[in-house]
Amino acid sequence: MSFSNLGLCDPILRAIEEQGYSAPTPIQKQAIPIILSGKDLIATAPTGTGKTAAFVWPILALFNRDRKLRGKRIRALIMTPTRELAVQIEANIARYSQHLNLSSMAVYGGVDSEPQKQRLIAGIDILVATPGRLLDLAHQRALHFDELEILVLDEADRMVDMGFIGDIEKIIQRLPEIRQNLLFSATINDEVRALADGFAVSSIGDTTIEVSSAASTKSEAPIKQWLITVDKDTKSALLSHLIQHQQWDQALIFIEKKHGAAKLVSQLAKRGIQAEAIHGDRSQAMREKILADFKSGTLKYLVATGVAARGIDIGKLSRVVNYDLPFKPEEYIHRIGRTGRAGQVGEAISLVAMGDFKNLCAIESRLEHTIERREIAGFAVRKVVPISILNYVRKHKPVTR
Repeated sequence: MSFSNLGLCDPILRAIEEQGYSAPTPIQKQAIPIILSGKDLIATAPTGTGKTAAFVWPILALFNRDRKLRGKRIRALIMTPTRELAVQIEANIARYSQHLNLSSMAVYGGVDSEPQKQRLIAGIDILVATPGRLLDLAHQRALHFDELEILVLDEADRMVDMGFIGDIEKIIQRLPEIRQNLLFSATINDEVRALADGFAVSSIGDTTIEVSSAASTKSEAPIKQWLITVDKDTKSALLSHLIQHQQWDQALIFIEKKHGAAKLVSQLAKRGIQAEAIHGDRSQAMREKILADFKSGTLKYLVATGVAARGIDIGKLSRVVNYDLPFKPEEYIHRIGRTGRAGQVGEAISLVAMGDFKNLCAIESRLEHTIERREIAGFAVRKVVPISILNYVRKHKPVTR
């Protein structure tokens, strides 16, 4: 199937061609006609399979008609969990709408709200927003929702994990009941399902429809997954060894805690490896500069907490590294989805210590297969990590700190 068969207008097809896309992905083939028909939609697909374009392109096509915007009004609202992702989505909207007379902007916290309020005065066709800043602007009457036509919840599973349910519910209460509702997520669990049930009033079209991408969370390809068992006190030395001896061109390195990110950057520097860290405590300007350097290739190694790295979208990122194994299997899937995007070959490496055994069991149970194990000369472990139990089920939920 070609893009011209999806019902998109010529200006959008022209922008798609200029971006170099050759054929629609499975999620795009299934979602775009549904959205163009005006129906509510729940769409699930792994990270890197073209979800953003799957909802942006049809929204642009639906809005490609003459309409005068009233002040402080918006026609489409895209809610997303992080600042970086909001910026990334709005940048994509700007590229895809370059041949259309439509406006877009992103609003998020961590920066002065006054310029955002000034831009909203004239009205905006498509607004991308993080929940907290959006509520702040609504409370200040900097925007009104009475002319909203389409609501999109993007990365819904991540918004649930980050505790945004309350803010999302407050925002939805302000929206017109007659609207189109779109929910996109890399994974679906009971909490996401409840969120979808709460916001999808099915006011347009017959029913909410679920769409799954053909891509599998088993990640048979193009992401090659492997792990190395390691003692906790030799993790940084092993990572340095891999970077230097395997001559990694670039790596996105996930770590759980903010203070750990800074410590790891310092440890790598002592071994002659230049890296930078991004996490929630760094200023927005600094985070944007570091991300720009990483995307351009000026910075080769980026250490990031999971939340901070959410908006990173690099078409040819060679590899991701789980320096710390995440507790939730869904987070593992999100992380490895940063590489192997749009059919490119990628590599996901995990450093697994004995204390990570339960996390590893949960992840491999979700994948329905064990992850290949490799040994590195000179890094024999003192505490052996057993082979995973694929049917392992946690008895207790994690303690929130």
